Amino acid sequence: MSGARTGAPGGAGAGAAGPGAEVGAQPGKPSQPDRPGQPNKPSQPPEPAEPSTPGSGPKPGGGGGGTTTPPPSPPPSKPAPPPAPAALTLSAPQRAPADKRWCEKVTVEFRNTGGSPARSGTITFATHIIGALGVDWATIRSSQSLPAPIAAGATRSETYTVCVEAWRVPLGMRVETQDVSAVWE
Repeated sequence: MSGARTGAPGGAGAGAAGPGAEVGAQPGKPSQPDRPGQPNKPSQPPEPAEPSTPGSGPKPGGGGGGTTTPPPSPPPSKPAPPPAPAALTLSAPQRAPADKRWCEKVTVEFRNTGGSPARSGTITFATHIIGALGVDWATIRSSQSLPAPIAAGATRSETYTVCVEAWRVPLGMRVETQDVSAVWE
């Protein structure tokens, strides 16, 4: 047989399809292998059935029928701790002379840094009796009531008249209230 070969291996002639030759192949054109059940076109990713939006996923507790159950409530919280007790800080006493030699006016500032009001209490004054030459002869303690109530976080100032017995302060001597302290509820 005389004829032209197409270059297909195992082929005998131009139109013969031998092993390795493809059906429908044309000379000079590369062919694509057949895929059973699919047409010869470029593959594309499948489109989603429904457009998705953020938050459109399944809801917790969601069931069929369009009903949802609310999320479980948080565990009951512990009761709030009671407020912190009152905590008073006192300023240094500010002294001023009074009309009598054995008395003086003492101003004290109370600051409540606690979480509760100071409802009642007592302030104690330590009054020193000072001689003419500056000698400290005695210290006399006296107490008076706090200017209660003092609210939490509040500051309150009060002026007290502090006196000792007149016989304790002879002529030439004076009184100085140098220290103050307080107790409160």
